[in-house]
Amino acid sequence: MADLELRQEGEVVWATMNRPERLNALSRGLVTALREFFVDLYWRRDVRVVVLQGAGDAFCAGLDLKERGDNSSQRSIGAGLTRQREISEIVIAMRRCPQPIIACVDGPAAGGGFALALASDVRIATPRMRMNAAFIRIGLSACDIGVSYFLPRMVGSSVAAEYMLTGRFIDAERAYQLGLVSRIVEKDQLAAEANAFAEDMLHATPLGLRLTKEALNHAIDAQGLEAAIAMEDRNQILASSDGDFQEGVRAFLEKRRPVYERREG
Repeated sequence: MADLELRQEGEVVWATMNRPERLNALSRGLVTALREFFVDLYWRRDVRVVVLQGAGDAFCAGLDLKERGDNSSQRSIGAGLTRQREISEIVIAMRRCPQPIIACVDGPAAGGGFALALASDVRIATPRMRMNAAFIRIGLSACDIGVSYFLPRMVGSSVAAEYMLTGRFIDAERAYQLGLVSRIVEKDQLAAEANAFAEDMLHATPLGLRLTKEALNHAIDAQGLEAAIAMEDRNQILASSDGDFQEGVRAFLEKRRPVYERREG
């Protein structure tokens, strides 16, 4: 049984962390599978949207501490940094890949699971979702796997400090109030809601969707309005010069689903 199950439906890949007996905790195998999957996505044109979810009753409970073992403190600093980067490279690849990532967050998303949810583009929660920066509760810093980058930008520095300094859980309703999740739906509606988001995203041209994610990422760290607008201007000219642009316009005017040229990886 694979730690990460991948199912492709048309241009959408459903990626399921598949260690339900361990609440989908990040084992070495799952870390490797996630990293390789998201790194590879950069080069794939047959995949336009990704849905990330967890099997069973959890999204991801963070690092598998039982697998980590008792000898981890004896590891050299160099080896420790390499191991750390093997994990953190996942969220770097998630932001770098051109495909929007929809996270279906049911149950706990703790530590590394919290980071995976934050690194996604859209988050859908169930009422029993609980997220936290669990790192600080096990003797580590809460600044890990991109959390210190993502969370303050999403909720502001004071709220980020509240949850990162305490390790408190963010429940679904609080996450919705803060804008961390876009929807709260029952578990049996989670896949349908994610599919609806994916279907709407697929109405965009392949290039338009790719450039929008890229520009959103860069705009967060842009030096100012003019820098963001320069990037937007460049993207609009690129998108309008693409062969799919006219099909997008025709489909909009004719009130039908667009049919774009199929592009393989």
